Amino acid sequence: MKYTFLFGLMAWLLLACGADKHADQVYLNGIIYTVDEANPQVEAVAVKDGLILAAGNKADIEKLIGSKTEVIDLQGKTMTPGFIESHAHLMGIGYNKLDIDLMYVQTYDELIEKVAEAAANAAPGEWITGRGWHQDKWIKMPDNTVKGFQTHEQLSAVTPDNPVYLAHASGHASFVNQKAMEIAGITPLGSENPRQEVEGGEVLRDELGNPTGVLVERASGLVSKLIPEDTPERREKALELALQELAEKGITSFHDAGSGQDFIDLLEQFKAEGRLTSRIYVMLSSRQPDLLQDWYKKGPHIDPDHMVTVRSIKLNMDGALGPWGAWLLEDYEDKPGHRGHETMPISLVTEVSEKGLELGFQVCSHAIGDRTNREVLDRYEAAFAKFPEVTDHRFRVEHAQHLHPDDISRFGELGVIAAIQAIHLSSDRPWAIGRLGAKRIKDGAYVWQKLLQSGAIISNGTDAPVEPLDPIPSFFASVTRKTLKMTPEGGFEPDQKMTREQALKSYTLDGAYAEFEEDFKGSIEVGKAADFTVFDQDIMRVPDNQLLNTKVTMTVVGGKIVYKAD
Repeated sequence: MKYTFLFGLMAWLLLACGADKHADQVYLNGIIYTVDEANPQVEAVAVKDGLILAAGNKADIEKLIGSKTEVIDLQGKTMTPGFIESHAHLMGIGYNKLDIDLMYVQTYDELIEKVAEAAANAAPGEWITGRGWHQDKWIKMPDNTVKGFQTHEQLSAVTPDNPVYLAHASGHASFVNQKAMEIAGITPLGSENPRQEVEGGEVLRDELGNPTGVLVERASGLVSKLIPEDTPERREKALELALQELAEKGITSFHDAGSGQDFIDLLEQFKAEGRLTSRIYVMLSSRQPDLLQDWYKKGPHIDPDHMVTVRSIKLNMDGALGPWGAWLLEDYEDKPGHRGHETMPISLVTEVSEKGLELGFQVCSHAIGDRTNREVLDRYEAAFAKFPEVTDHRFRVEHAQHLHPDDISRFGELGVIAAIQAIHLSSDRPWAIGRLGAKRIKDGAYVWQKLLQSGAIISNGTDAPVEPLDPIPSFFASVTRKTLKMTPEGGFEPDQKMTREQALKSYTLDGAYAEFEEDFKGSIEVGKAADFTVFDQDIMRVPDNQLLNTKVTMTVVGGKIVYKAD
């Protein structure tokens, strides 16, 4: 009924305006899920001027085919609204392709081999950089460890002439060699001018006070700030590679989780040059106070073209679980006496929240540990009470991984969005139980159904390059709660699985809601953006054990095909 009315209305408007009633593109012969509750599945879709002209049965849509209409035969494949990555790092994805990618190394020895290979091709003094290692995912730890991490001796032995900086997969720690520590002035305890105390971070040391090469949280800045700035050409290449990856993985919109003005300027350049193939929603990095002050003066930028929008602020409030940096209410199970820590003064949440409500900025706070989630929610709640006239703030908690049971319902009650990354459960849950213990895991870790039942909106993503950008593994984790090796049988805490409908909505319409764009995209409805992702199998019906075999075959942004598989 709804479709018939809208179809007739659109056709009438076209004729009344004297416009060509024919579609620019028509998609048919596929399985099409709309994420529109009133019209959940259709046979065909028509597109005109980058917007959806009609969605319904094949016979009616074929009436909109003219001599210039491009007819796309889906050949039985599955089309959904364009997938929205709601938390990741665009330039990090690009740089991962330019630097050493350590995401898939399985041992410390393999890491050393990759770095040695890079050093063999580097000039003396040239920095060697990489990202992606995670000690808890290695199948075998090295013999020499300190506080659960490897030490630098082997790394330094293969790189005597080059400083090395290798970021942890989480982005919350780094691993550096002797040369890098010498340049940064990181010295053994007892030596002249030792560099050890870093607010919001830690230089890990052995029992003799020697630095191990592992830098946690803000201590990484002692070395990272010394890495030469990129050339404009390398930055452009990184963005180009990242956009290519988005297109290949079916991502039509992307929430960038914390960047600066240089990144925004580069996006605008790509947009002006017609090279921007995904819609980008930028969170301003709170690590750059001057950046926030500049944007407070000019206010949010809401792009009328829906390509580059800047209206949110990212706060980094605690660390990650892997390096014991997530801020907890009680001690870590495997590290008595340690509860992690805040990485920025918690008062910043109050300051930025109040500014955001006053000036129209959304606030997105990184919070992994239960203490951080509580502290953030407390300060959000106080700010909402101070600005009761702002009723559509859509503040977010990024990750919302480990919650105290008392705080779960507050997401729905306060209207706070939980921006989760379901793939983190697949990667982290096997070892996270060692950090938190069985009770905390069961009561409040990765509690997606509990959040949904509280009335909260969940948006989904991957946190790439922490995890691979591909949405299919994250979709798989959402509905099975298994590792990518398909264990355990039945999944971890199976009562918290999402349904396939919930998972698809978290990656489409609710992702759009999380950036105030649900009236423009996120579902296949008349008048919305023609953003589509096409898969080679039916992700809503294929058995769980076949989901991970799914491939993206086409990505469409604004009616333009930005990727098509061979």
